[in-house]
Amino acid sequence: MKIRYGMVGGGENSFIGSVHRQAAALDGEYELVCGAFASDAVRSQHSGLSLGLSAERSYADFTTMVQQEALLPADQRMQCVVIVTPNHLHLPAAKLALQHGFHVLSDKPATFDLAECRALAEIVRKTGLLYGLTHPYVAYPMVQQARTLVAQGRLGTVHKIVVEYIQGWLSSPLENSGHKQASWRVDPARAGNSCCMGDIGVHAFNLAEFVSGLEVTQLRGELNRIVAGRQLDDDGVVSMHFNNNARGVLLASQISTGEENNIRLRIYGEKAGLDWQQMEPNSLWLRPNNQPAELFRTGTAYVGEAARWHTRVPAGHPEGYIEAFANIYRAFAGQIRAHASGHNPVQQAPGIKEALRGMAFIETVVDSASRDGWLPFPAV
Repeated sequence: MKIRYGMVGGGENSFIGSVHRQAAALDGEYELVCGAFASDAVRSQHSGLSLGLSAERSYADFTTMVQQEALLPADQRMQCVVIVTPNHLHLPAAKLALQHGFHVLSDKPATFDLAECRALAEIVRKTGLLYGLTHPYVAYPMVQQARTLVAQGRLGTVHKIVVEYIQGWLSSPLENSGHKQASWRVDPARAGNSCCMGDIGVHAFNLAEFVSGLEVTQLRGELNRIVAGRQLDDDGVVSMHFNNNARGVLLASQISTGEENNIRLRIYGEKAGLDWQQMEPNSLWLRPNNQPAELFRTGTAYVGEAARWHTRVPAGHPEGYIEAFANIYRAFAGQIRAHASGHNPVQQAPGIKEALRGMAFIETVVDSASRDGWLPFPAV
């Protein structure tokens, strides 16, 4: 049976809502059964109808959706809620869903601020329900392979991590022209205390910790507001210390004119370094010291088990963003079924730990930048 889900946000003209629905549909594991797709009731119902839902399950708001779905028979009601709203609505929607017995899969960052995320973690603990966070970049096959190589000791002790997430789409004041995606991201009332670090820097941070298996222990952030009149950062750099004494640098920018979605991770150890780029995602370079470089490719027989699980097509067939996003959905579907049966899932989507560390990263970077100094990473 397919897993029934409801969506909060993601209505007409929503980029990320469409991405989530495509990812959920890719493996045939999910069925969209309801939604509260917009803050306006008319637009919400129109969005639901356009997606093939009935008027009765195209709800005016997420409160009504959660309450009404909870009243339906168990074999008809939604089983999980997908949250794709601006950041300030993440906690209210997740809290209500969890308290009414529904699992939650949310877009990142998890909440508006760290205090909200701590409150969310307590709700997840008390309810015993599942919480997933869509960090799709860790679900690329070659990112999984990179993590495997580090864990196998192929790099030796990690000394240096350099991670970048660079875009150029906010290099002009799009928010002043009514651009929907730009306007809420630069609005402190809806985005929180960061635009660039909260929107893309947190992905880079998650990628660095996931692949290296290390955790940041202290950092120093520099945030910039390049476009005149902006209240939130659109560019920044973070220096990081890790728990094995490795050093790291994180670059995030949304004003780098001409860049598309340039994500790159390099990890350097005593024996070798590795290099992965999202714009060429099927390739992973391992460069040993004083030996020929090795190229790992998606879909080949020599990659590890985790990379194989995240691979969908034979070698030479490009796999990209939607497939990686769908891997998060596939893993979360396995978790839901395992939760119901009392078994352990094969794979797990990023969850409440990644949510807490992501929010702690954003908040500490902002605080560090305002103080112009190093700060310890908070215990979460």
